[in-house]
Amino acid sequence: MTRAVFRFVDYVVRQDRAAQPTRAAVCVVGNDSDCGATSGEHPDEGPVVQWIAQHRADTGHDRFRRTFTDYATAEPTG
Repeated sequence: MTRAVFRFVDYVVRQDRAAQPTRAAVCVVGNDSDCGATSGEHPDEGPVVQWIAQHRADTGHDRFRRTFTDYATAEPTG
């Protein structure tokens, strides 16, 4: 018979400050289907906000899906 010993470890998950997060927006409105136009990824929110405003002015589209992407580390506690 084989015997197993399980050791459970608690972890804390933190944003990895060595990697820069990104932000983006995608237009999710249109006449028959989603527009799909995208702002592209940016390290700061400003260019995404400007892209949304310009896309709204150009097309009249007013609904966007925003994303925030980052990297995380899992470190054992204790």
